[in-house]
Amino acid sequence: MIVLTKRQDHAHEATATLTIDLDTRLKSRAQVTLDDGRAAGLMLPRGQIIRGGELLTTEDGSETVLVVAAPETVSRVSIDDPLLLAKVCYHLGNRHVPLQIEQGWLRYQHDHVLDDMVRGLGVAVTTEQAPFEPEAGAYQSAPHQHQH
Repeated sequence: MIVLTKRQDHAHEATATLTIDLDTRLKSRAQVTLDDGRAAGLMLPRGQIIRGGELLTTEDGSETVLVVAAPETVSRVSIDDPLLLAKVCYHLGNRHVPLQIEQGWLRYQHDHVLDDMVRGLGVAVTTEQAPFEPEAGAYQSAPHQHQH
């Protein structure tokens, strides 16, 4: 089994890829399967979200793995009005919902109850399959890297 223990800078070339959803990317310890079928384990420092596009490596550097954020079911809200976008973010954040916030839109993990609440604010909600990269949070040490 390959054990990934470090984050690597982009000067290294990936030898494999790992496609995982947010729930797995929130863990510092997990058993995973690389995209080529090999078993691997995550043994990373705690407290950091693993982001799509990051490189993880083994202790000896023999393997470098590119993390791919897996598409998952998310709700998307597109709003041209910045004040209304801020209000939607406030109400979702008040429920401790992880949010991916971009210019004019946001995403959260799909939940029909939250969708109904957002619609109650007068905003349309769509459901899509997309990678989910929420904000890290004020106390999270991993940087939020926007992927456009």
